Amino acid sequence: MSSRSCPDGPYTNDPDAEGAQVGRRIDPCPSRRHLPVTTSPLHIAVVGGGIGGLAAALAAARSGHRVTVVERAAQFGEIGAGLQLAPNASLALEELGVLDVVQRSAVSPPQLVMMDALTGAQVTALDLRSDAYRSRFKHPYLVTHRTDLHGALLAACDDHPSITLRTGRTVTDAVQTPAEVRLHFAETPERLTADAVVAADGLHSRLRQILVNDGSPVCSKYVAFRGALPVSSMTGSMAQHATTESVIVWAGPRMHLVQYPVRRGELYNQVAVFESDSYDPDSDDWGTEAELEERFTGACDAVRDALPLVARDRRWPLFDRLPITDWVHGRIVLLGDAAHPMLQYLAQGACQATLEDAVALGRALREHGRPEQAFASYAASRAERAASIQTNARRFGEICHLDGMGAVLRNQLLSGRVAEDFDDVAWVWTPAGDRRPATTP
Repeated sequence: MSSRSCPDGPYTNDPDAEGAQVGRRIDPCPSRRHLPVTTSPLHIAVVGGGIGGLAAALAAARSGHRVTVVERAAQFGEIGAGLQLAPNASLALEELGVLDVVQRSAVSPPQLVMMDALTGAQVTALDLRSDAYRSRFKHPYLVTHRTDLHGALLAACDDHPSITLRTGRTVTDAVQTPAEVRLHFAETPERLTADAVVAADGLHSRLRQILVNDGSPVCSKYVAFRGALPVSSMTGSMAQHATTESVIVWAGPRMHLVQYPVRRGELYNQVAVFESDSYDPDSDDWGTEAELEERFTGACDAVRDALPLVARDRRWPLFDRLPITDWVHGRIVLLGDAAHPMLQYLAQGACQATLEDAVALGRALREHGRPEQAFASYAASRAERAASIQTNARRFGEICHLDGMGAVLRNQLLSGRVAEDFDDVAWVWTPAGDRRPATTP
């Protein structure tokens, strides 16, 4: 049995060892690049083992610090279907050292295409393989399965000698002193003591509730049904759409459908989104399958053909929050959805809510000796950009879901664009500090 000493007790790879905390450890990859820390190493606790928490843990460890990740679930995992990774996300993955692994299963779509969900006509497109794209953005636009991205980050954390992963730990409180933070858990009287804490515990963050106390997330009254199905099981027009490998958004009045392939093109991801007329904040009986069918009744044949193949096993109400500026609370900082949850309409949830945050946090921890200073620097570099994308995601959702003359004018305006014109999205796809001059007309 192998064991090692940790700040909060011995860890072992043997789960049956008496009094042991289970750790996950394998020898680090010798080729992995670990960035040196310029100050004394800290012990950082990361609350949340999703994409954001693992990315933050990896960034902090690669900056030279020791990290303990605590996850409430019995095992690390991710639910959901596909997600889009714009070039700013690919850049972040490269800086975290996992881009190559993610690309092995991800798909690089040739185009982003917006279609009219009622008429079936193309509205506009962006050419992701054009010279204009390659000269403007140095990293690929990818689509991947959420579990594949999470798995890549989990493997990298498992592989890092300075990261300890713990499951079955639901944080109930965080007590700060001038020198440390103590985390309390629901499952055990054990306490975890760390120099600093990163709250990456998601949309319904317990730590945000304790520190900010700004109420519940804001429900948009929209709901999503989503899932991925094997491409080999598809026929007819659906199979033809899958072979294009493009990201297709069918925009309609108070509804839309998104389609794209994931996992080396073996699966086809579909997300059907609509606004519910029966929303009730005190009930879970809204946004039903019957409403889904009703909302898409007037859609074109291609959308109607796709709808029966959209997964129905779970519905996902869509939430966000208004931006806040107080991410930092002494030795505790908010990250990802705990700091700035956003609607998905700019396809920046994973990019902003996890990856850009994590990279910025890692840089700040490398440059500042005290966690309070590092956290303040991280928040200062991220808050304005995250807030802008939060608010603009709402606006783009409104544009996407226009009806009547509003939809006609939207289509006329967007149809005049050329596929090599990235000026409208460049600010989203380019992290702060990495701006490039416009090259499109």
